[in-house]
Formats: sequence, C-alpha cells, structure tokens
Amino acid sequence: MTDPRPTSLDPATDAQWQALRTQGHRMLDDMLDHLQQLRTQPVWQVAPAEVRARFDAPLSATPTDLATLHQRFMADIRPYAVGNAHPRFMGWVQGGGTAVGMLAEMLAAGLNANVGGREQVPLLVERQVTGWLRDLFGWPASTGGLFVTGSSMANLIGLLVARTRTLGPAVRSAGLAATAPRLVAYTSAAAHGCIAQAMAMAGLGSDALHQVPTNTQQQIDVAALARQISDDRARGAQPFLIVGTAGTVDTGAIDDLSALADLAQREGLWLHVDGAFGALGMLAPEIAPRLAGIDRADSLALDFHKWGQVPYDAGFILVRDQADQLATFSAPAAYLQRGERGMAAGSPWPCDLGPDLSRGFRALKTWFTLQAYGRDHLGRMIAHTCALARHLAARVADSAELELLAPVALNIVCYRLRAPAAISDALNADVVADLQESGIAAPSTTRLNGVLAMRTAIVNHRTTVDDIDALFDATLRLGRARLQALPATPTPDPDRNPAPAAPPC
Repeated sequence: MTDPRPTSLDPATDAQWQALRTQGHRMLDDMLDHLQQLRTQPVWQVAPAEVRARFDAPLSATPTDLATLHQRFMADIRPYAVGNAHPRFMGWVQGGGTAVGMLAEMLAAGLNANVGGREQVPLLVERQVTGWLRDLFGWPASTGGLFVTGSSMANLIGLLVARTRTLGPAVRSAGLAATAPRLVAYTSAAAHGCIAQAMAMAGLGSDALHQVPTNTQQQIDVAALARQISDDRARGAQPFLIVGTAGTVDTGAIDDLSALADLAQREGLWLHVDGAFGALGMLAPEIAPRLAGIDRADSLALDFHKWGQVPYDAGFILVRDQADQLATFSAPAAYLQRGERGMAAGSPWPCDLGPDLSRGFRALKTWFTLQAYGRDHLGRMIAHTCALARHLAARVADSAELELLAPVALNIVCYRLRAPAAISDALNADVVADLQESGIAAPSTTRLNGVLAMRTAIVNHRTTVDDIDALFDATLRLGRARLQALPATPTPDPDRNPAPAAPPC
C-alpha cells in the first residue's frame, strides 16, 4: 500500500513556495546585515555552556520549521564562529570572504552541479579560471588545473604527480614496494606541516622529507639544499622533489624560486611551489617581482580563500603539463564512459585530474569574485595588507616594550612583549589569549628560534590602519596589566641573608 504522505522535499503548494521565498529573503538580509555590521561585533567569543549543550540534543524524527532553524542559527551559531570575516581577525592566514562570494555560493548551491565530469558549462567555468591562472603565472598552454578543498590537498596532488612522473604510471598498480631506491624530497624547515603529511599519505614516509635549514630571511638555504641532494645521491637514495614556499606560514617568507628552479633543472627534480596565500601576490605589481621563478615550477598550490577573499573553501592546483595529471589520476570505468556526443562528451573531466569524482561548484564563487572586483582592485587589496604589516612592524620597532622576531616579508608580523626570559613565553601566550577573549582582536602564536612569538597575519580586505592601531594599543595595555600583576621580586635583607664570607686567600 502506498504511503499517502508526500516524499518530495520541495514545497507542495504555491503558498508554501511563497512562504519559503519570504523566509529566504529574511535569511539573506540577515547575512548581509551580519557582514555590514561586523565592526560592531566582537571578533570572537566563547560559546556559553547553555549554547553548547543545545548541540547535544538528538535528531528529531519530525520536521522543524525553517524560521525556527534560522533563529537558532542567528542566536547559537553565527555569534560563535572563529571570526575570520572580522577585520581584526589576524591570527591565521584566512581570508574574510565577500558578499559577492556569498551570493555566488548561493547560486552554486541552487544549481547543485556535480562537476566531477560530464558535458556541462560549469566545467568550462573551471577551465576558464585555470586559463586565467595560466596567464597570470606565465605558464604554457599545456597547463592543467583543478579546484580542491585547499592547499593541503593541492600539495598532496602535486607530490603524487611528481611521484608518478618519476616512477612512471606503473607505480599506481605496483605500488612503492616494487621501487628502489627510496625516494626523498626536500623543503625548508619553515614549510607548512601539510608537506610532511602529504609524504606520509603518499606512502613515502615523512622521514623521507628532508627539511633544509633557512637563512636569516627565513628562506630555504639553497646551498645547504644542494649539499643535501648530493649527500643523498651518494648514499643511494633517489631525490625526486623540491618543494619551495611562496609565503611561509610563520613569517610569510618567499623562497628564492629562481634559484630553486635552477637547482631542480640541474638535478632533474620536480619543482613544486606551495603558494597557499603568497602566490596570489602576482596580482600586485609591488609583490609580483618577488615571485620570480614561479613561472618555472612544475606544479603550484594556492588558495583563493586566503588573499583572494573567496568564501571557504577554494583551493587550487596547477600542473605545468596536464598529461602528468592524467597519468596520475585518470582511471577508466564503465560508468564513466566517454563519447563524442551527449553527456559523455567533454573529456578530459576534472575526475581525471585529481582524486575526487563528486565535486562541488567551487569555481563559480571564484569566477564571480575575480570578475566582480577585477585584477587591479584585488592587487591593490593585497598590497594594502602588506602595507598594514609594515605599519605594525614600524610601531613595534619604535616601542621599548615590544620587539620584532623576524623580518616582515609580506603581511605577517612576528613580535613579542619584552619580559624576563623565565616568564616571556607564558606572558606572551596569556596576552594573546586575553586579546582573543576580549573580542578586540585575534592574533595567534608561533615559535621562532625557540621562543614564543605573537603572530599577526593581515589577510582580511576589511582591515584598516585603525584596526592595526587598536591591536597594538590593546597589546600594550593588556601586557602592562599582566606585568603589573606579577608579584614583586623581594629585595634581599642583609641582616636575614648575610653575604657569604670571603674565601681564604
């Protein structure tokens, strides 16, 4: 017997559609208000226990009204996110998103396109963005590209393509056990941890990633790298990959990519560049010359959701020769049969270029963002974040209470409050937590040369000089309060603690 109750998840009547439309407009208006009023809100705040408890409730078997769910979102979720849309969020390299990107994401969700393959225009959107990047970085027509979740995945893909290029497509079936000698790769000691993780996930082992020391500018020491490659060859290992960094996670340093390209060419190694945020500096004429050599890389990882301000997530991998991607990932299957006409046309498909068959339409919000603002405007925004970093660095350098801990290469400033060594790390960590919990600003911490540093990453397009000054002033105020609260060091009493007698002559 057929169940008479409806099974479709769409509204059943015109009146219900109208009610949904009205509620949808209310939700959209609330999010636009949220973005417009960000400055009136704290950067971050801890969710109260009663709010957290509401997320322990079991799933209801019956429907909940959409308006009720919207109210819950506004009251219990929106205020307690990490806050990276806020202009004073400066803790990590995360973009702030835009209203344009939000609206484009809504369009993509409504279309609900699976862009793993098939003959459809959303694939052309992704290919057009690939072409724009190819032109931006000066890469050849053979370049392949793919949207992914972020640079962690993009770096993994770059490593896998390099592995297949080195060992041949047979490694996909025979595995690494059939290969000898052991493959080894290289990156700087300042590289992102996802590179070591990629080595582990690829079956090569994180121990096979040699982390080369950095110079005083936090760049990879190219001479030390060359010596390491020579030593590894001498002991029977097989070098196959150099990973350069365009914008290190701690300080924003850019490796000497031209020197790395020269070395990779001499040694016959694959050069991959982790440009998670720094690669998009190519949009800014002031920064682009510092990326010289990126045009010679074999693969490149970057994130549009950082300096590109596209809403999360929108990572990307570029490979100089798409044939290498196809050799690494293409996997014929009956249910993915290709043809010259119908929906089976349009090969190669994105699923041939990476591990995902089911893929969201990430390209649309990126396509909207790049065109809505244009290359020049985006470049000015990127250059402005670097100018703000220099402003903060100058204020730190002029302060007797603070000290810089690393050169300011791009948009990241590392510094600390001056304090006795015994309490310095704890003091600076406490002040960062104080800043976060105050809601005034949200820097983070890292460790440089063995000491804890305050780390301010200025990525958000909404950040202004006033925001930097507010962070600076609050840091001094909270730091002074912490220092004043410390117990005073007692003055020795000569009567109670007489000086030891002088030793005999």
